[in-house]
Amino acid sequence: MADIVNLRQARKQKARAEQERLAVLNRALHGRSKADRERDRSIADKAERFVAGHRRETSGDADCPEVRPKNAAGFSDKSDA
Repeated sequence: MADIVNLRQARKQKARAEQERLAVLNRALHGRSKADRERDRSIADKAERFVAGHRRETSGDADCPEVRPKNAAGFSDKSDA
């Protein structure tokens, strides 16, 4: 004779197996540890600060003073004489 199978438990076990299979696929596609994400974010922030610190033109911020070369319009050369 065949073994008696509880259909409710079999259905739940099948659903768990399917969820685990999808989880494995998602981990492969999107899986990065929190440390990896934070490391990449800090590297990107550091690079952005470096570029922003060496930028010659203004970024459009009201807090950022405008930086121009001495021969630019609006700069008086009389003080250098």
